[in-house]
Amino acid sequence: MRGSQFFKIDPVDSAWSHSSVLLRALISIAGVMIIGTAGYRTIEGWPLLDAFYMTVITITTIGFGEIHPLSHNGRIFTLFLIFIGMGVVGFTVFTVSQWFILGEVQRIFTRRRSMKTIQKLKDHFIVCGFGRMGSFVCHQFHARGIPFVVVEHDPQVQDKIVEAGYFLSPGDATEEDVLLTANIDHARGLVSVLDTDAANVYVVLTARELNPGLYVVARAGEEDADKKLRRAGANRVISPYRIGGMRIVMGVLKPAVMSFLEVAMDHQQMNIELEEISVAEDSSYVGLKLVDTEIRRKLNLIIIAIGKKGGEMVFNPGPTTVIDGGDTLIAMGDIKSLGILAKKAGNNRAA
Repeated sequence: MRGSQFFKIDPVDSAWSHSSVLLRALISIAGVMIIGTAGYRTIEGWPLLDAFYMTVITITTIGFGEIHPLSHNGRIFTLFLIFIGMGVVGFTVFTVSQWFILGEVQRIFTRRRSMKTIQKLKDHFIVCGFGRMGSFVCHQFHARGIPFVVVEHDPQVQDKIVEAGYFLSPGDATEEDVLLTANIDHARGLVSVLDTDAANVYVVLTARELNPGLYVVARAGEEDADKKLRRAGANRVISPYRIGGMRIVMGVLKPAVMSFLEVAMDHQQMNIELEEISVAEDSSYVGLKLVDTEIRRKLNLIIIAIGKKGGEMVFNPGPTTVIDGGDTLIAMGDIKSLGILAKKAGNNRAA
């Protein structure tokens, strides 16, 4: 329903090919070790440990000398083992070095290309923090085709973000430069789900200063953090513990209602989604009653509520409810039909 371009890591296939080369090199070393050990045991009749030890010092060219006197055939076999072993070990060392160097070069190239693409994004979201909640938010955005940028300071977590194919703005989300790198000037909204309430408050303050029109959603861990985040400029504050507790209560007392809400919130289960759609002032719906539109009759959508311009929320609007310019339709139904409704309502961004 929403167009989006996500960052694809092209070097992945190359990395896999180099990994396979490295695996073949290690198998070759193991093969040489087996051949060398078996050869000394067969030719010289040495114990297994002595044969293995002689093989190791031979292919590594350490030069400790012969642990037992070698026969004529044993010396010929040793010469053969030296040439073969040096070639295999040298190839393995080269492959390992290339593997690490190539991986670092690919990482740098990948992030630079990602940063260039981020600067071209518009109407995207910024997700600050890639913990359990942040990664879930990103997964949902990605599933819905919504463009977003992740801000994360942990290098290990940054690698996971890049591997997932998400846009990354590395650094501390509380710093202005990092948010500017995430192109906050052209962002549609920001989600702050850092570990501490203090960090989230600081992010909200910084984001609001950089983009006053940004829609900001923040996570609150403690009850008193709700007011602080709202004073800092958050449009909506989410408490995971409160929501989690409410879902548990609903699951126990009203399981059918809970099942309905889970389906409505997860469009991947039945291709059904809840959507809020703004009605433009010049939309063809303005001035019409719900019954006179094709919303229910042709699109087979359910209008659960209508948010009026003045802030009033009309729940379960009747067929004679009039649609006004500036209203927000809370609709539920097929994703494709929701896209058609959004276009006719004049909200092309949601289409």
